[in-house]
Amino acid sequence: MEPIDIGLIVSAGMLVLVVLGMRVAFAAALAGMIGLIWIFWAKFGYDPDRFGKALTVAVKTAGQVPHSKISSQALSLIPTFILIGYLAYYAGLTKALFEAAKRWLAWVPGGLAVSTIFATAGFAAVSGASVATSAVFARIAIPEMLAIGYDKRFAAGVVAAGGTLASLIPPSAILVIYAIIVEQDVGKLLLAGFIPGAFSAVIYGLLIIGMAVTIKGFGPPVSGFTWRERFASLPPALPIVFVVVTIIFFVYNPFGGDAWGTPTEGGAIGAFVVFLMALYRGMRWAQLKDALLETAKLSVMIFTIIWGVLIYVRFLGFAELPSAFSDWITSLTLSPMLILVCILLAYAVLGMFMDAIGMLLLTLPVVYPAVMALNGGEVVAAADSTFGMSGPMCAIWFGILVVKMAEFCLITPPIGLNCFVVAGVRDDLSVQDVFKGVTPFFIADAITIALLVAFPMIVLWLPGQV
Repeated sequence: MEPIDIGLIVSAGMLVLVVLGMRVAFAAALAGMIGLIWIFWAKFGYDPDRFGKALTVAVKTAGQVPHSKISSQALSLIPTFILIGYLAYYAGLTKALFEAAKRWLAWVPGGLAVSTIFATAGFAAVSGASVATSAVFARIAIPEMLAIGYDKRFAAGVVAAGGTLASLIPPSAILVIYAIIVEQDVGKLLLAGFIPGAFSAVIYGLLIIGMAVTIKGFGPPVSGFTWRERFASLPPALPIVFVVVTIIFFVYNPFGGDAWGTPTEGGAIGAFVVFLMALYRGMRWAQLKDALLETAKLSVMIFTIIWGVLIYVRFLGFAELPSAFSDWITSLTLSPMLILVCILLAYAVLGMFMDAIGMLLLTLPVVYPAVMALNGGEVVAAADSTFGMSGPMCAIWFGILVVKMAEFCLITPPIGLNCFVVAGVRDDLSVQDVFKGVTPFFIADAITIALLVAFPMIVLWLPGQV
């Protein structure tokens, strides 16, 4: 049996395990281990006496993955970004953000929902965790929306959809993982997420305003805030701005010259600043302990998924599946743009059954080379490429599109993790209520993705300035 046939059989078996409910990390690691044993034993001609040697080689090959990959310096960004989010919650910055957004934006139709979207976008700028963002604002924003007559399902949908912005707006753990998988510059990818993330928030806001204007009694505006009250709400939210500016300067110096440091150093300094603010605002040892434990739990979960899937990825390399898929994609007679759209639609379907990080880790080793081949290769110049951009820029553009699809998957049934989190925080909501509430935001996400595909400069302008 050829290696590619083994690759297809093992991959199909892994997908069956995932559909049956096994965690992606363990399903991928198990499939990768079985696949490596099978590949090496096939090279030995299925000799029973050499099965032990095939097993030994497979174990040694897989055993190198956890330490060699997880010890990457770029991955140290993930726990620091997550810690920033949890410390910001205990520092009261989430309430300060929501209050500022409410005083400045609540006067528009659907004002409290619009305020929630932009407050979650602001919190996303200091938190790389979408789940944490949804959980925090489910406690803060939903009660206020219900108090003035919002439908509870839509109020929950606003929070769940707003939480997805943390996947795109830096600091983003998923963007860091994408950069590591495809071996692209982490700093440029983080920069590339700013404008599309803000753009997504604006599209969400316009959708809410449009619904409030056309549906009677939907989301009444909130007025009565004076200009003095509006300006008074800004200072408590300034630490958020400071952390964002710090990360920007450590990724890219907008005044020219070298950046101040690495993104990892920027994340660490950002976490330290928020830690000092939390202490200043009265954070106690029990709260710090909770923040550290939650950060550790989420980091361990992400790292476990990474090393588990990378064992499977190592097997894919021996099975030659990525190159075979790339050759097949480039042999199609369809237009490259149509193929790209089909790939994005496949992500939308796959996201209904898998979590975002696992989905990207499993698919990118196969899909990314194919997309690069469609564009003309990783080192192609913009003038010679299919999509009108150089290889590195195409990698950034595709990364933002894929992460946006991962955002979309966070609110799609039946897996939609953000919806489960919001329902878990609120006793008066079921998961079905939250899924119904996020339905309008599918339209907003579809519009956003279409515009990012049609106008790549929305993604590429900022990283192009570096």
